[in-house]
Amino acid sequence: MKKSERRYALVALLEQNPFATDEQLAERFGVSVATIRLDRSALHIPEVRERIRRVASDRQDDVRSLDEQELIGRLVKLELNRYAESELAVVSSHVFRRTNIVRGHVLFAQINSLAIALMDADVAVTAKTELRFYRPVHLGDSVRARVDVIGEHGDVVRCRAISQVDSEIAVQGIIWVHKDPSNLGAEIMDEGEAR
Repeated sequence: MKKSERRYALVALLEQNPFATDEQLAERFGVSVATIRLDRSALHIPEVRERIRRVASDRQDDVRSLDEQELIGRLVKLELNRYAESELAVVSSHVFRRTNIVRGHVLFAQINSLAIALMDADVAVTAKTELRFYRPVHLGDSVRARVDVIGEHGDVVRCRAISQVDSEIAVQGIIWVHKDPSNLGAEIMDEGEAR
């Protein structure tokens, strides 16, 4: 690949995934890390930490339903009652020691806390989940999660959730969130209505 083609592809890739590290980019393009840094410098693209900071500052809304410190992962984008995205850097406390594979409850917690944060409500709780785990996630991976509202029935909101490592799906499914837990038993969904 010519330098100009690589640089064009680099810009496109970073627009899609601003959290890609220089090492990941070097591997993707089959060049050295130094070459990627030169390309970034020539294109005036900041290092990954600055890109993350800029993306985080582009969030439009503030979390209402929980404290931001209760989120698993770093909140990247949020439009209440529409969608939210977060990024989780996998560290040793997230994985099984023997295999360095992320514990399932950590991936669930990232998606679940994002779904709760998405609600424009003072209190929200998980009503039901249907998630499928597609691939193991390992120590050092960066997990990007997105939750989108796809339906609402009363106080129950149906959300599509997906988490990915690079472009590979790790977890995908549906989460129902109840925006008024005081009346939780009354509205947990009739399967026909919720879908």
